[in-house]
Amino acid sequence: MLKTGILNPHVLSLLARVRHTNTLVIADRGFPYWPQIETVDLSLVDDIPTVLDVLRAIRPNFRIGRVWMAEEFRRENSAETQARFAAALDGLTVLFEPHVQFKLRVPQAIGLIRTADTVQYANMILESA
Repeated sequence: MLKTGILNPHVLSLLARVRHTNTLVIADRGFPYWPQIETVDLSLVDDIPTVLDVLRAIRPNFRIGRVWMAEEFRRENSAETQARFAAALDGLTVLFEPHVQFKLRVPQAIGLIRTADTVQYANMILESA
């Protein structure tokens, strides 16, 4: 029985299938659903869990190369929120692009983890290094 780290068997299974240069999406509660990719829904109530909760949980054992986020994230969120995300993504290459372009990357992902995050445009695509 697992006693530490990620305990959710669906998240573990999804992570185990991500290979070099594959991508994984961590999305907020309002992100669209794509029937062609596996979605693990962790949402419980508003902000439990958040995108950053999931990122912090997977980062110790998931080698991340690049991260994509929507440009709109910077426009729609406070400096404090942006600083929290920057701290969680410290040391990683983060690329910002229009949300419309961001969504075009989603169907190529191995899977998507949906959270209950209420932060506007909190979604991120992680590329495995």
